[in-house]
Amino acid sequence: MLEVKNLVFAYPGQEAPWNFQFSVAPGQCIAIHGASGSGKSTLMNLLAGFLEPQSGDILWQDKSLRHCAPWQRPMTSVFQEHNLFEHLSVAANIGLGIHPGLKLTPNDQQAIEHGLESVGLGGFGKRLPGDLSGGQRQRIALLRTILRQQPMMLLDEPLTGLDSDTRDLLRQLLLEQKALGSLIVLASHDDEDRRILADSICRL
Repeated sequence: MLEVKNLVFAYPGQEAPWNFQFSVAPGQCIAIHGASGSGKSTLMNLLAGFLEPQSGDILWQDKSLRHCAPWQRPMTSVFQEHNLFEHLSVAANIGLGIHPGLKLTPNDQQAIEHGLESVGLGGFGKRLPGDLSGGQRQRIALLRTILRQQPMMLLDEPLTGLDSDTRDLLRQLLLEQKALGSLIVLASHDDEDRRILADSICRL
């Protein structure tokens, strides 16, 4: 269970701080919905450990994550910038999610190849991110997140800008991850994404 308890945060000069509070169980998706500037990306950064709250706590299975560094938290993220390393191949970018030193086993390499095929990018492993479209880069970032096999996924507008067929494909992949027990925190403006993927909705 992920529990966000009275998590308070404000940027310098912000008059009214945010106060986030919700809980979500493994195998479920909570969708975070709100206008631009309402705090969706801020919440994602707080959960990931990139921002420090003024007060409150984040609990995973009754253990506080409040003072854990980002790499110590049992979660993986897709942010709007995708965060791909331009000098590394597609396969290496994905492999970094599996092992930060790229010490990949044959099974890891096979999982990358299979994953690329599952998102419609079979044979793209040797390409560089600069050779990809924005939608293809999004698919790579989402695949890296899935293959990290962490119990929680933080997804900030992961399907924005994709064509309908690709969007349907990635929604199905996320539903499969939920069925395997993944907990998903999804920030999305899209009504259809929320309808298909979310078990609960938090409006900011």
